[in-house]
Amino acid sequence: MQGIYRSRIAVPFGLTVALAGVLPPGAAEELGSVDTRFKWLGPNDRIVVEVFDDADIPGVACYLSRAKTGGISGAVGVAEDTSDASIACRQIGPITLSEDIRSGERDGEEVFKKRTSLIFKTMQVVRFYDARRNVLVYLTYSDRIIEGSPKNSISVVPIQPWTTPVTAESGSP
Repeated sequence: MQGIYRSRIAVPFGLTVALAGVLPPGAAEELGSVDTRFKWLGPNDRIVVEVFDDADIPGVACYLSRAKTGGISGAVGVAEDTSDASIACRQIGPITLSEDIRSGERDGEEVFKKRTSLIFKTMQVVRFYDARRNVLVYLTYSDRIIEGSPKNSISVVPIQPWTTPVTAESGSP
């Protein structure tokens, strides 16, 4: 059977295509991963690279790298991932901000969330708008019901005018 392999588990190609079409807004697409620690049983510990688009601001994509715990507990979804994560967001198209984002009413709004343990821990990305500098600031951090982590990472997206590049095939923008 043709499949896509991740952590020693085969996912049929047809199922992968079907699921890709039903991902909710703000869901991340996994671009790849690298193993960081060998596990005798279950998948290895790894660093996962994912991308998601800001659902409220077309023209911005964010790339996350985060630790993913393997082993048997990781394979069945009960492992707690570490709070290590990094983020890089970029302008990938024209950006138009709604008035509530421009005014700061939606500063600190969650734009992405991922469960990193069975119940108590999540990794989140929140967005702020710095009107004075005309930039979007994205912050990723991990929290837990009782005790969060100070580990965090930010990325800043300067809002620039966007022009469509000239392509060789079309000869025009």
